[in-house]
Amino acid sequence: MKTFKLLLFLAVVVPLLSCNAQTNNQAAASNPGSDDKIEAYYFHLNSRCVTCKTIEAQAKENLETLYPEQVKEGIITFTSVNIEEESGRAIADKLGVSGQTLLLVKGEQKINLTNEGFMYAVAKPEKFREIMNEKIDELLVN
Repeated sequence: MKTFKLLLFLAVVVPLLSCNAQTNNQAAASNPGSDDKIEAYYFHLNSRCVTCKTIEAQAKENLETLYPEQVKEGIITFTSVNIEEESGRAIADKLGVSGQTLLLVKGEQKINLTNEGFMYAVAKPEKFREIMNEKIDELLVN
């Protein structure tokens, strides 16, 4: 039984560690967009685990489901950015991102949802949706 628990623990923890998620909540660079627009960025590498792909898919789906009008009008956007490509590296550098990161940006405000994505996108997608909804609602009123 102890062996099973150890294997289960390793099966859950090792993939999360291998994703090398950025945990820095501060981004020093200035915002590339306008103060009215909310830009959701999912920064990733060429090599991606299942969790990384799920976070991206869930984040995009959450935006389209929760804010269909704002997405349609371009008030809220979603961009997947490969930081191993030159154009992606430029955006990442501008926003102070160095690894897999889910970042909401509005003007000078930046909200890093990477940890929440890794904790909930696969196991509790409804919780991930609630967190995104709360954070985006805060940005919409500010």
